[in-house]
Amino acid sequence: MRFMRLEDVAEELNVNMPVVRGLVRSGELPAIQIGGRGLWRVERSEFEAYVERQYAASREAAEKHKSEQPAE
Repeated sequence: MRFMRLEDVAEELNVNMPVVRGLVRSGELPAIQIGGRGLWRVERSEFEAYVERQYAASREAAEKHKSEQPAE
């Protein structure tokens, strides 16, 4: 399926809906609005790219944390 509902995104990430809405509102997770009833959809490729960015940020944070540890 090309597009995911926000509920599907929340389920995939195991977070609640306010978290997903915040990601969409901030632009961190690109989404499109369908129709005038406030239906939002996230393209699967955008979701996967978001997950990859989060992995990269986590790796970077771990490396930074590791480099800041005093040598034993």
